[in-house]
Amino acid sequence: MHDNSLAEYYFHEGTNSCAHDYLGAHFIEEDTCAFRVWAPNAKAVYVTGDFCNWKERAHEAFRITQGGIYECIIQGVKEFDAYKYVIESQSGDILMKADPYGVHTELRPGTASKVYNLEGYVWKDQKWMSAREGNPFDKPMNIYELHFGSWRRYEDGNMFSYAKMADEIIPYVKDMGFTHIELMPISEYPYDKSWGYQVTGYFAPTSRYGTPKDFMAFVDKCHRAGIGVILDWVPAHFPKDAHGLMEFDGSYLYEYSDPKKREHPDWGTRIFDYSKNEVRSFLISNACYWLEKYHIDGLRVDAVASMLYLDYGKKQGEWTPNEYGGNGNMEAKDFLQKLNTRVFEAFPDVMMIAEESTAWPLITYPVDVGGLGFNFKWNMGWMNDSLLYMRQDPFFRKGVHNNLTFSMTYAFSENFILPLSHDEVVHGKRSLLSKMPGEYDAKFANLRAYLGYMYAHPGKKLLFMGAEFGQFIEWNEEQELDWSLLAYDNHKKQQNFTKALCKFYAATPAMWELDVSWEGFEWADVDDNINNVLAFFRRDKEGNMVLAVSNFSSVYHDDYKIGVPNRGVYTEVFSSDSEDFGGSGIVNGKVTAKSGEMHGQKYHISLKLPPFSTTYYYKKKPRAATPKAEPAKEVKAAKEAKPAKTVKSAKTVKEVKPAKTAKTAKSEKAAKSAKSTKSTKTKSVNK
Repeated sequence: MHDNSLAEYYFHEGTNSCAHDYLGAHFIEEDTCAFRVWAPNAKAVYVTGDFCNWKERAHEAFRITQGGIYECIIQGVKEFDAYKYVIESQSGDILMKADPYGVHTELRPGTASKVYNLEGYVWKDQKWMSAREGNPFDKPMNIYELHFGSWRRYEDGNMFSYAKMADEIIPYVKDMGFTHIELMPISEYPYDKSWGYQVTGYFAPTSRYGTPKDFMAFVDKCHRAGIGVILDWVPAHFPKDAHGLMEFDGSYLYEYSDPKKREHPDWGTRIFDYSKNEVRSFLISNACYWLEKYHIDGLRVDAVASMLYLDYGKKQGEWTPNEYGGNGNMEAKDFLQKLNTRVFEAFPDVMMIAEESTAWPLITYPVDVGGLGFNFKWNMGWMNDSLLYMRQDPFFRKGVHNNLTFSMTYAFSENFILPLSHDEVVHGKRSLLSKMPGEYDAKFANLRAYLGYMYAHPGKKLLFMGAEFGQFIEWNEEQELDWSLLAYDNHKKQQNFTKALCKFYAATPAMWELDVSWEGFEWADVDDNINNVLAFFRRDKEGNMVLAVSNFSSVYHDDYKIGVPNRGVYTEVFSSDSEDFGGSGIVNGKVTAKSGEMHGQKYHISLKLPPFSTTYYYKKKPRAATPKAEPAKEVKAAKEAKPAKTVKSAKTVKEVKPAKTAKTAKSEKAAKSAKSTKSTKTKSVNK
């Protein structure tokens, strides 16, 4: 049998999660390279490149499996040699294709793959890799979403390298208090304006910024500085570039052959055929590749809704119902379940994050109870609702008050991340600051109040670059952020506010420790739409709590009463209205609760509420009353008496809930995924 018979067998079975270690270009001796490619419907396959002066038929590959893997062993190959596969289709067409498993590529506009040895990088992030083990749900997660090419640039407009970016972004993110960065797609793509969502090299970090080992060093440095790295990953579709996956061997190989399933009409891209075992091996291997070879901490899986729905972006008659008569793509569902199962078997401490915008149920539930197996989901419903509220003139906010409160009806139906992402600051949607109503100062006050509400709301956090200092114009991938704005007082104070908010969040367990449970949340004042006021409690595992109070009106209240559960002092610990952040500087300091029922509580406090503000108040868990000492005779009798042998009734034994992980069901009776996560079947044309 062939030496790689197991790799080939599992590849064709759809269960090879390390196909990249076999397929592609691999040195077998110092100057000898094995090239292997899957092209089952090809008439003939050749390998060409720098090592043969690009003679198309200099090196013929031979079919080594019935499933269509071709192999070619070539001597005289050097690292960084460019190469392509020359594929003759059954119709006689000659196709020049980049390697689907190529780990390095030419710099655009070149489209060839490059021979590259991934081995040899010495990682120094062992401390980080050990520390990330455990339950991610009760840890702070505050993500800075980043487009590599436009965060910052050299004065001549050239983009930073991986090395330069590490030198610049790591101290900035660390100083700002973010816990993770999320990189928009890094896998090789030919067109800058696609932002990386038109992938042609799934296994190759883009050569725009350096080599694969340069990217390894970038991740390594992030980890050593205590910063996690999440990658945007695109398994939903691929572009129709001639050198890419489209009709790879002259047939519909990676994409569906069914014309009603083959393309996303809105994006002009091809859809992976999730029913093919070899395509599953390709995608699952790719996910594991980034986690293994580059120590990535999580994958944000792009456009999951487009995978799950057969009618996504399509009109009646343009799609065919599934076997049950519905619009769900059962093959994609099965693929996602297998993907997450395999990822968490191999990498139990990573994050698999679904960008999913509909009410598809059980996205973050384990596969064994029918879930898709992700451990986080973007809360698109919260994002859409809250931004609609904030865009309103304050006078009209009373009519859409439920846009702020409705998210709590489903907040724990999934494990959520609250995203304010790149998609919300492009294509005429305006920047976050520009969305805010009012004049110049009011815009900043509204944005600070909004971010204060967001960081107290259950769910992990994500903020797209530029929002932290109040970028005014929409994001433009062709230029760096408007860092010059920091010369202006309001923008600098906005940055200081975001930094203080991030650090308060990270240092306060009540803000994140019980993010996926009602135990960590309680409404304080939910119905005051007339005054545009909202208040709620967040609790940590010890029972300490933070009261978050938002006033989204332009009106100052000097005696606003809120019900609280405990007597004692409530201490103001953070305010978006601080003078340091550009606010009026109205403070409450320490506020003592008074007897008197309000909002269903036994006590209440009276607060000054500045306009357009969010303020946090801290209250330690009250000490339990000290029990009275037993009389001496009763103590003696209790010691002498033998306890009766009893067995607790099953109904009286308190159930111990296991920690929530990707493999642990919350409850089979858990609420269905919220209808409020509104179906949004529109997406950036760049994707």
